[in-house]
Amino acid sequence: MERYKEEFIEFMVEADVLKFGDFTLKSGRRSPFFMNAGAYVTGEHLKRLGQYYAKAIHDCYGEDIDILFGPAYKGIPLAVAASMAFYELYGVNVRYSCNRKEAKDHGDAGILLGSGMKDGDRVVIIEDVTTSGKSIEETFPIISVQGRITVAGLMVSLDRMEVGSSGVKPALAEITDKYGFAANAIVTMKEVTEYLYGRNVCGRVVIDDAIKASIDEYYRTYGA
Repeated sequence: MERYKEEFIEFMVEADVLKFGDFTLKSGRRSPFFMNAGAYVTGEHLKRLGQYYAKAIHDCYGEDIDILFGPAYKGIPLAVAASMAFYELYGVNVRYSCNRKEAKDHGDAGILLGSGMKDGDRVVIIEDVTTSGKSIEETFPIISVQGRITVAGLMVSLDRMEVGSSGVKPALAEITDKYGFAANAIVTMKEVTEYLYGRNVCGRVVIDDAIKASIDEYYRTYGA
């Protein structure tokens, strides 16, 4: 595993974004882990987060990208931070764009905030995490009506590696099948578990034997 991925896993724990215990998700599932991207709240958090996204996007999609698109609301700071980091790390100016929840009819009118889109633009969508792929159902139409736009792919921070709405394939694979673009993550939950199991991070062992057993049991039920 690349060093920046290991650093990102530790970063999620340090920032209290990735937690382990007993959580009830929106889906109603009881999960032994929970990710809350809303805990990235400082300038340092956003700077580092943008760098991890930029490195993963560069690894997966190269530099032939025009726009990083962050769906409202959590995707907005992700797109801004990643576009800044992309320039800082690779010297490539990538525009950022995001959507408003409601279209504005005066001044800077329209549904988009940040950069507009034009024919030929290549877009990478940025999200925090996806479990069912439902958010892409809302995001993809917004982008597709802007012109002859190519969605190069999707980048999320964590692939939970759970079955999607089909009950068979993981959510990221379902997105690729349905929309025809690649869907990737900075890290997968498998990588997280293997790296953290028995490892001391922030003065404690984050995944001990009991938590590891809970994670294994969870994936026997919901794993793709």
